[in-house]
Amino acid sequence: MNENALTERLRDIRQHYLDEMRAMWCITEGGALRSRKGKLVENMAKKLVRAAWENLGRPNRELEFRKGKHDIPLNKEYLDRISPADLLNSIREDRAQYVYKLGCDVQCYLRGTFALAVECKAYAEVAMLKRVLIDATLLSKKYPGIECVLLQLESQLGGDYKDAKYPPKGSPSAHTVMSHFAVDLTILTLLRGERRVKKPIHREKYFKDLTLDSLRSAVNELEKVLKRCESRMAK
Repeated sequence: MNENALTERLRDIRQHYLDEMRAMWCITEGGALRSRKGKLVENMAKKLVRAAWENLGRPNRELEFRKGKHDIPLNKEYLDRISPADLLNSIREDRAQYVYKLGCDVQCYLRGTFALAVECKAYAEVAMLKRVLIDATLLSKKYPGIECVLLQLESQLGGDYKDAKYPPKGSPSAHTVMSHFAVDLTILTLLRGERRVKKPIHREKYFKDLTLDSLRSAVNELEKVLKRCESRMAK
């Protein structure tokens, strides 16, 4: 994809964001707002991943987005810690039914292989980050080497995540939580400025613009992620 084509793609993503945010100005019901924001970020994630993939010169047909749940099996080590014996025997007898069905917002398949999982948030703070890391850990156990990304409109993680520049130094609290998980998580932030609870961006007076530079930076980072996916798939 040449520079002009990429710029037009990013303009399309920005316009989609602008249209959706303006549509939210007249919505007052909290559930409707959360749902619309969630779908907005998911759609933007798909468009950004596809832009990154095509900008690498890869065929469009080799990238696919699928839906569905993934069966996470029972950890065998858990059985060594279970008591009493009758509970342990009961679980062993019905072992096949002990699964956790886990999904993620955007599931990216490269040449038929589930290689990239993107969790999409209107914003994230440390409590949300913990949940994202748990899901990423479970997915990585079933799919070793899978890349995991957190894409957020705004950040409430502290540190310089709010600057939407890469690589971020992060924040002490976020790094401390991430240090307890054996999974690498790429965090992408699209809007600059820390999220303010009392200044929601779905209200016209607190609206935040989405710049082409921010989108281009996100695409650049996703290109690096996709290259790592390809490298692991080649082994």
